[in-house]
Amino acid sequence: MSTEETSRFVRLRVELVLEVHDEGEVTKAALRGLAADPELPPEERAHAENAVTEDTAEALAYLVDPFDLISEVPGVELQQASWSSERIEYDPDSPDWELDEEDGDDEEEGGIG
Repeated sequence: MSTEETSRFVRLRVELVLEVHDEGEVTKAALRGLAADPELPPEERAHAENAVTEDTAEALAYLVDPFDLISEVPGVELQQASWSSERIEYDPDSPDWELDEEDGDDEEEGGIG
């Protein structure tokens, strides 16, 4: 059997809500990562440094990389990824924060929740 016959494409949707206890540490980690990136052009580095310094959500978006999240999963190769982050108001007791049930019709669900 060829690889083409056995390959399957799967869309994995993950939504995370993180509580940030130390914005300064998150920003410092993002800045260290930017400084250590030898492939980042100077003009992009300056823009990224400004973004992660001004917004902790941007710093987290820089630090959390989908490629890193699945790199150790055997038998898969990441084909495409996009992600973003934003500051939110979070109330764990609100019905607005229930897991999204309507997306599960054709999908297998799993995880911790």
